[in-house]
Amino acid sequence: MMTTTIPDKIKKYLHESLGHIGAIQDCALLDYPNHKNIGDHLIWLGNIFYLTDVLKTNINYIASAGDFSDDIMGKQVGKSPILLHGGGNLGDIWASAQRFREYIISRYQDRRIIILPQSIYFRSQAKLEQSAKVFNSHPNLTLFTRDNYSYELATKHFWNCQIFKAPDTAFQMVGMPGLSSQSGASNSILFLSRTDKESNQLISPKALTIPNLVIEDWVAYHRQWSHEVEIKARLKKKFNWVLGQPESRVVAGLSQFHREVWQRGVLTPREWWHRQQWQLSHDYNTKFDHLYDPAKHRLSLSFMYSGMYQLKQYRLVITNRLHGHILCILLGIPHIFLPNSYYKNEGFYETWTYEVPFCRFVKDVTHIKGALEELDSLGKNTALFK
Repeated sequence: MMTTTIPDKIKKYLHESLGHIGAIQDCALLDYPNHKNIGDHLIWLGNIFYLTDVLKTNINYIASAGDFSDDIMGKQVGKSPILLHGGGNLGDIWASAQRFREYIISRYQDRRIIILPQSIYFRSQAKLEQSAKVFNSHPNLTLFTRDNYSYELATKHFWNCQIFKAPDTAFQMVGMPGLSSQSGASNSILFLSRTDKESNQLISPKALTIPNLVIEDWVAYHRQWSHEVEIKARLKKKFNWVLGQPESRVVAGLSQFHREVWQRGVLTPREWWHRQQWQLSHDYNTKFDHLYDPAKHRLSLSFMYSGMYQLKQYRLVITNRLHGHILCILLGIPHIFLPNSYYKNEGFYETWTYEVPFCRFVKDVTHIKGALEELDSLGKNTALFK
């Protein structure tokens, strides 16, 4: 008899909640994460796999905020629904993402818009009210919120929207082939630490005196990688090129070669080699063939593997990144989860993942060593890792 694990239960809730979307034959999926945050690529893959595998939806157009085109989207999807990428950027911390979201909501009032699971946080009441005015102006806007706090805030302020609560879409990948914590794990402990504006300054990894502690952020941040949008901008500035579709495909190919072979291959040759083998043999390798701009989806899968490979090198992980926590759950890696600069991490943990036995949420830096000892003890009983 097969046991239902906690990740399985979270995935089931994800399906039940996203079931409110209903049947969608065609759509546009916007706000592709054209940056190096591995967590956003995990969310993106969850979006893709849910829409294509569960809803059987044709995704006829995707774009980041930087390469979005009203004209191309109109030609590709007509008046079909628009879906916006989920994550933790609905609010006034990541202003550019919110501006793009509000532009789409304001510009396309003639069709259904769906915002996939988001954590919501506004430091400014005035900006919250301004955003609420934009959201409430739309006649058919659905918003999925990623935790209890966001749900309560949304139901209070976004009164003209359909509001639902759903886990992060990365949980769509529970049970995905190729997810395993088996590796040549060292005796070291990884502190996967974000250092941007969401970092909690009260819990600094430098304050810890833990043997064999490695402190780093996602491996993707180790070097500045060029993306297609950046290369286009450089060519336009230097040569005054106006790039059409054929030229854009050439630029995309050059960008991919530069990033994958020159930058990523030289930086992490061992990981690069294992990733090529994993992707080429993976059951999902052909999933993207018939999607709009398959190279972007394959890049996201590449980022996912980089994160997997990084975490699997360690026997334990400490992290203040939400998707460090989620990827550890998908891989079955014992870990300590820390707060970020606002409620996002704690809110998600208290809403969805508080029952995961190989995770401890720690708010006081002095409790980290005790939690590590407890997880070490639990790790000897693999039956608990469910």
